[in-house]
Amino acid sequence: MKEKVDILIIGGSAAGLVAAMTAKGNYKDKRVMMIRKEEKVMIPCGIPYIFGTLDQSDQNILPDAGLINLGVEIVYDNVISIDTDKHEVVSEKKFNVTYDRLILATGSIPTKPQWLKGKDLENVFVIPKNKVYLDEMNALLQDKKHIVVVGAGFIGVEVSDELNKKGLKVTLVEKEAHILGMAFDDDIAIDAEEVLKARGVALRLGVGIDSIIGDKIAKGVKLANNEIIDCDAVILSMGYMPNTMLAKEAQIPVNEKGFVVVDEYLRTPIKDVFAAGDCAEKRDFATNKVSTTMLASTACAEARVAALNLYQISTVRKFKGTIGIYSTCIGDSAYGVAGLTETGARKEGFNIISAKFQGIDRHPGKLAGAHKQVVKLIVSKECGRILGGAVIGGVSAGELTNVIGFIIQGGMTISDLLVAQIGTQPMLTASPAAYPLIKAAEACVKLL
Repeated sequence: MKEKVDILIIGGSAAGLVAAMTAKGNYKDKRVMMIRKEEKVMIPCGIPYIFGTLDQSDQNILPDAGLINLGVEIVYDNVISIDTDKHEVVSEKKFNVTYDRLILATGSIPTKPQWLKGKDLENVFVIPKNKVYLDEMNALLQDKKHIVVVGAGFIGVEVSDELNKKGLKVTLVEKEAHILGMAFDDDIAIDAEEVLKARGVALRLGVGIDSIIGDKIAKGVKLANNEIIDCDAVILSMGYMPNTMLAKEAQIPVNEKGFVVVDEYLRTPIKDVFAAGDCAEKRDFATNKVSTTMLASTACAEARVAALNLYQISTVRKFKGTIGIYSTCIGDSAYGVAGLTETGARKEGFNIISAKFQGIDRHPGKLAGAHKQVVKLIVSKECGRILGGAVIGGVSAGELTNVIGFIIQGGMTISDLLVAQIGTQPMLTASPAAYPLIKAAEACVKLL
């Protein structure tokens, strides 16, 4: 079957969804089609919670109603080739589509290191965005007693905490000195570690995995220090790689890290082909260096930019680089970070100062549900510009982290923040007299 569309999106996760909705919303007369493999698409950031808090994966589905109501056509298929000269794609089911504009939103896939002996044994799992795989995995984990999770990034930590909630014994292995060490400075990461340990997750830090032990079925892991941990399932959370094989085969350029090369308008070097999300190249907001950040929030921002620039380039609608805004929750404690960490900034050669303030996220602090709130700011010593920040707190920490992201993107300085107006309410925020974000700014000023 052959079809002709105006705008074709390959991929249906966060970037594909937003690209399709933005395209159809802004070009109502255009025929917009999305081709994706899955009938039901998982909410990426909610995947860890299907192992504990959520009863089933059907409670973590990206709804199609918005796409359908706008008039986006959805095709469940797998694209196997792209001919950029002919503006044509071919699918597994022999579905041929010619396009006017193409957006690649093929996402990322979990890493399973080739060097890892035992990686293909039964009961060794990864965390993809594939609902069928995750449902089968969840079912197989139900009768397990001890699970080893390898990799203490956000996914590894959250999956460990969720499995622990269900009463399973969980050991989390991380080769770096601290959990979440690629995102947070040590002082923030150590706080998160203490909370995770108090909740019952065993930690093996500062030592990597050597191999997975077993005949046909995983029976344990051997660490680099020769320690053996017996278990009956292993979950590898050792990072993700861009899913760009389709682009490579179509000779769409990729960079040295495997991401599709794009400019600030998300255009690839190939005419009429755009890319957004985990598969697309990113540059750091502060350094302009190629970044490997993969976040659904970043993917959505890129998708909007790509779709808005399909037919006419807008000088004000461009992606200026990824800030890297992360947050996670362990029990009732939340952790967030935006922009450069203190460690990262010094490593890049920035002349900085850093300070933090600890307060309470309600006022008075005796109110039910009150939680400590810590704000840390990283500031350029030269001009006072805010380069990064971190938050420890309760449920409000995620949104406060987003505020710091806005501050960084807007180029605000410590002086700007000192005179910023805020709204406070006893049940919702810290006291206006001791608002940790402003007080952290005051602490920074004393160091400048």
